[in-house]
Amino acid sequence: MSTIDFSCKGDIATLTLNNPGKLNAITLSMWQQLGESIARISLDREIRCVVLRGAGEDAFAAGGDLEEFVTRRATLEQALHYHAEVARALQAIEGCSQPTVALIHGACIGGGLEIAGACDLRICGESARFGAPINRLGFSMYPGEMEGLLRLAGAAVVKEILLEGRILGAAEACAKGLVTRVVADGQVAAEAYATARRVCAGAPLVAAWHKQWIRRLLDGRALSDEEKIASFAFLDTEDYKEGLAAFLEKRKPEFKAR
Repeated sequence: MSTIDFSCKGDIATLTLNNPGKLNAITLSMWQQLGESIARISLDREIRCVVLRGAGEDAFAAGGDLEEFVTRRATLEQALHYHAEVARALQAIEGCSQPTVALIHGACIGGGLEIAGACDLRICGESARFGAPINRLGFSMYPGEMEGLLRLAGAAVVKEILLEGRILGAAEACAKGLVTRVVADGQVAAEAYATARRVCAGAPLVAAWHKQWIRRLLDGRALSDEEKIASFAFLDTEDYKEGLAAFLEKRKPEFKAR
């Protein structure tokens, strides 16, 4: 049975794409579960970082479950519903209150690439593979799914991926901006969770604000005076006072998300 598995250790949550026997290919149900899981996590102030990964070490996710396409995406009405659910899940990841880290082993293809691209940080192994060779299957990427990859890597890289249908190795994917960091295959999980712990060591309200302002600045509009004022909301937080005090007292800060 294909599922999105949730686990939590301390302030780090893990969501695992789990479709045994299909390299974690993503079903419609998994897309729906993913969006719902992220929405719940976003409301949990005890969680400070989310790691997304595939079950096992053979694949992050090898794309959508193509066997479903002939039953769940056969008509225009079905296709609109299917891809609305996909876009909703990707938007939930991008809008997640907490920073997100993709832990990538093996194949990260199609929908898997879209999920990883929606995360804030991507850590992969040297043998990881990236792409979306859907030109060979005769269908195009839904614009609501392409949007995130365009913001991440730009038009030139997205054109290369979609027009050639070529699979990129980890080093090339990193050079093109699709990946944050490449490590030895045996170190991927350790580095992804070390990344999550570094995120958790910072002030959680600040992490959420940084994500918010990055999204806002990317839309290209000038900041209003009200937005400039709002960017100093941290001045009224306990965490700001704690951060300064800890620095001056040469100790580790204890942030409370207040």
